[in-house]
Amino acid sequence: MAELKKSLGMLQLLAFGVAGVVGTSWIYTNSTLFGEYGAGGVVFGLAAGVLLAACVALAYSELTTTFPRAGGEVVYSYTSMGRGAAFFTGWMLLGAYVSSLAFYVTAFGFLLGNFFPVFNTIPLYTINDETVYLPVLLVGIALTALFFLLNWFGIEIGAQVQLAMFAAIVIIGAALVVVGFSTGSPQNFLPAYYPESIPVSDTLRFIIPGMTFLAGFGLVAVLAEDAKISARKVGRTVVLTVLAAGTFYCLVLAATAWVLPWEDVAQMDLGTVSAFREAGFPLLGAGAYLIAFLGLLTSFLGLFVASSRIMVAMGRAHLLPPQLADIHDRRGTPHKALIATAAVTLALGWLGPGAVVWFLDTGGVYLGIVWFMVVLAKYLTPRRYPELERPYRTRLGFLPAIGGVGALLVIIWAIVPGTSSSLVWPAEYIILGVWFAIGAVLYVVARAKQIDRTEGLHAILGDSYAHLHRHEIAAQQRRSEDT
Repeated sequence: MAELKKSLGMLQLLAFGVAGVVGTSWIYTNSTLFGEYGAGGVVFGLAAGVLLAACVALAYSELTTTFPRAGGEVVYSYTSMGRGAAFFTGWMLLGAYVSSLAFYVTAFGFLLGNFFPVFNTIPLYTINDETVYLPVLLVGIALTALFFLLNWFGIEIGAQVQLAMFAAIVIIGAALVVVGFSTGSPQNFLPAYYPESIPVSDTLRFIIPGMTFLAGFGLVAVLAEDAKISARKVGRTVVLTVLAAGTFYCLVLAATAWVLPWEDVAQMDLGTVSAFREAGFPLLGAGAYLIAFLGLLTSFLGLFVASSRIMVAMGRAHLLPPQLADIHDRRGTPHKALIATAAVTLALGWLGPGAVVWFLDTGGVYLGIVWFMVVLAKYLTPRRYPELERPYRTRLGFLPAIGGVGALLVIIWAIVPGTSSSLVWPAEYIILGVWFAIGAVLYVVARAKQIDRTEGLHAILGDSYAHLHRHEIAAQQRRSEDT
């Protein structure tokens, strides 16, 4: 079976990972977060959330070095738990990624509308109190087409664009941090909590929402087959992605609470953007807003690429139509999966943010499930294949389990009513149920055309299958001898 062209170096992988994690709205909505949790709750709670996400990333790292194949999480679940678990994991991952892609279709135009009023003309329709305008929709369609073309001719083109935007984010972020800490004062940050609040409580309350800030670090594992570096380096890049993105978040947020009293920032409209403007640095305020634009674009591009690779993995295992796994002979790209990704993105994207936000909010549940499944696969794989050589093993084997608990808390935090991240009743609970129902129907259809386990493993693992099969036979022989 044809494999994807290996084009990505470590910097490109890191750009897809970190820039795919660093999103858009956090930079201009952190004033609301400061108001609810205090600067200390946000910064220290996020730091703790980063550590929890890093525990999950250790499981990814171990499995990626063992199975460096497209689709990452789908491959791990299929290998350790079988077809049903693989479909469930892949379907949850597609739900999270596709809902974000659909949101980005109109989100970019809405951001532009804050500067260019022409984007807020020619209203087409209104859904959930959000009007979709023709210029906004056209920009979203054009952006989707651009990212489709960037990847149609080879991922290396899209990777260079991603790397350039990633570099811009890092440079602007570094400027915000340096200026914020050099011109601000620790008195602006301290005390870091409201007088009437309980610091430990505010910090703990933000750990799980903070953990969701790291959504997207699995992009590196999904793109493992596209990498031209060793599997061990790919695995390390997963953990590095979490730590780098988390450090970026914490430093920029801390600088925002340092340059002006964070209580004042909590009363502002645009978080970091407003804080640096009020502190006398309008250019940096504009730079902060530019991070929002670039974060949207890098997340859009990264998730677009990753969604197509998930479809490739599920197509290889006949969990979705096998045609999705077709690789172009000359370009080495999954052309049919890219077409499917663009089609689904536009099919949902036209609904606008008013409707898509319902899909977007359920993404935390999907990602929590995926993270838990990866942690589970990390512990089940060596039990199922005790003879299998693993290039990297986590020294403290209990750490991924702690991350798994965090993943379960992400799910609970969203499903249980009354939390700061609870789903909206009834719309988002209905969408969650419908997504599960559609998945169940598709799985029943896939079961009618299923291939046997050996053929499925060979298809989804490629050259790695021979390595796995050899050790599986060795384990069977050893069990026979013991008997």
